[in-house]
Amino acid sequence: MSRHQRDALDALLRSAPRAETPPTPEEQREGFAAALTRPAPDGVVSRRTVLGGRPALELAPDTASGPGRLLYLHGGGYLAGSPDTHAGLAGELARRAGLRAVSVDYRLAPEHPFPAAVDDGLAAYRELLSTGTDPQDLVLAGDSAGGGLGIATLLAAREAGLPQPAAVALFSPWVDLTLTGGSIRSKEGADPIFTEADVRAYADLYVGAGDRAAPLASPVFADLAGLPPLLVQAGANEVLLDDAVRLAGRAGADDVEVTLEVGPGLPHVYQLHYGRLEEADAALDRAARFLTAHLGAGHPDAGRLAPVR
Repeated sequence: MSRHQRDALDALLRSAPRAETPPTPEEQREGFAAALTRPAPDGVVSRRTVLGGRPALELAPDTASGPGRLLYLHGGGYLAGSPDTHAGLAGELARRAGLRAVSVDYRLAPEHPFPAAVDDGLAAYRELLSTGTDPQDLVLAGDSAGGGLGIATLLAAREAGLPQPAAVALFSPWVDLTLTGGSIRSKEGADPIFTEADVRAYADLYVGAGDRAAPLASPVFADLAGLPPLLVQAGANEVLLDDAVRLAGRAGADDVEVTLEVGPGLPHVYQLHYGRLEEADAALDRAARFLTAHLGAGHPDAGRLAPVR
């Protein structure tokens, strides 16, 4: 059943039309939203709020108990995406972990290039701490560019003298804007979503003529010492595979507790396909366990996962 699901998903992703001329940023955002948006799951109440001076979406599962909080940073190549497009994914992770979550609408390129997104991530993280969230009750998660932004946010927090959260879970993180990972080329045919040119175009809009190897732009080149336990999940069939692999290696070399999972035959951020792909549901369950297991003072639901809906 699972192999059939993977093959069907691969065919579906490959069937997405490609424009003959490069779409505008607004066209890319509209297409991204149309293709990926899933609403918050049943049992998760969403409410608009503001965090760190930016719009945000609170996600409150009926499974939530205790003080634990999840800060979620959405993907979209720093160009597209929003808390609304990722309400389903963030809400599913929050529901399975039994955590209240907040997803931040950080500023996007090209209107707001690097380091605007990092500034927004840091402001959101800082406000959570300043308004009473214990860092050991706080976990962070993100996908794709949001995964890279999550690590950059924690590097910026470390430099600002702020404490680190309890744990981090990343789905297919984009952490090398120099595109020097071997999988950028070797996995291009296997990746049903992206080509090297696609990823390079995102980097061009986000960093422009800036230093793409700067640690806050490409955290794979950063010193990660002092970061919290890290879970990295990626699919084998994605051009960003080496970003995940090298980030995990960098973390291990810097004495950070790290777990790397690579799903065979799976695409970029396959977790988005929860409820339709067995591996996606299993990955979200493992991520939920990982995050709750590291919460301070022992999260009451650390050993219990919410049922799949």
